[in-house]
Amino acid sequence: MSTSTDANITVYWNNASSSMNRYFSIFLFLFGTIGNILNILVLFQRELRTNSCSFLFLISSIANLVAILSGLTTRMLSGWALDLTNTIDWLCKLRAFIVFVSRNIALLSIMFAALDRWLSSSINVHRRHMSTLKNAQRAVILLLIFSSIIYSPIFYCYKANLINAPLKCYGETNICRISNDLIYACCTILFPILLMSLFGIMTITNIRHVQSRANMTNSIERLPISKKKKVDRQLSLMLFIQIILLALFTLPQAIQKLYSTITANQILTPAQSAFNNFLFNLVLLLTYVANGMPFYIYTLSGGTVFRNALIQLFRKLNQIHP
Repeated sequence: MSTSTDANITVYWNNASSSMNRYFSIFLFLFGTIGNILNILVLFQRELRTNSCSFLFLISSIANLVAILSGLTTRMLSGWALDLTNTIDWLCKLRAFIVFVSRNIALLSIMFAALDRWLSSSINVHRRHMSTLKNAQRAVILLLIFSSIIYSPIFYCYKANLINAPLKCYGETNICRISNDLIYACCTILFPILLMSLFGIMTITNIRHVQSRANMTNSIERLPISKKKKVDRQLSLMLFIQIILLALFTLPQAIQKLYSTITANQILTPAQSAFNNFLFNLVLLLTYVANGMPFYIYTLSGGTVFRNALIQLFRKLNQIHP
């Protein structure tokens, strides 16, 4: 009876994983692809792309789109056993490298956007002058180099046609799996989220200092808020909401990665392995929610700045295709 029950539980969790990869992946693919394409088109408009924070949002959206196209396409195909990255080594390595690098760039771009908001809101003039488009462009170049270096071992570690692994395309040895999991959990999720949160708190502190100084002035007339300051405030709100949701959807995978590293040598029953595999797929797909959500965050929280840019985009498209 016990063996039969374990077998049924194993089949249940395996079927749940397969169905989730097959159907939830399709929803996330459409949700993320449409959102990121619209995001890129809106943020590429001159008024926004010349702003350092908006430029970093643009780079993050491009990286998110690459992560979704390279990651979710194969996961959808795997639900029907059509994923070539599971059987061809060089495709396995290339796909994994692109997914990890693009995800790293996407999150670190938001981290640098948080840094940019802190600099731009600072009382210190020198710090405010560091918030420039040129510095944002330099940060993106550094991100590309850094991400490519830390994930270059994938070309050595990853291999297709694996059996005793969460995915058929995965790290071949325990050392490879542990090192890649730790790099991903720390460099792509934990450290960026912590730094985003830190810069976010420091930005709020700067804003309060500026407001308190403004309230202490003796001027009776209130000066109108400049258009640039209005854009900066709305970009800051968009950023703060995105940081909170990024933490919500990516931290579970970091925890799962660290847990799997700690318990790598434990012997599990087939039912336990099936359940762990289900959790692995669930938290993995949640990270694709993080990749696909920025457009919807910006539309709801971006105020008139983002929504007006979106309306202008639709008007231009209507003029092209009346």
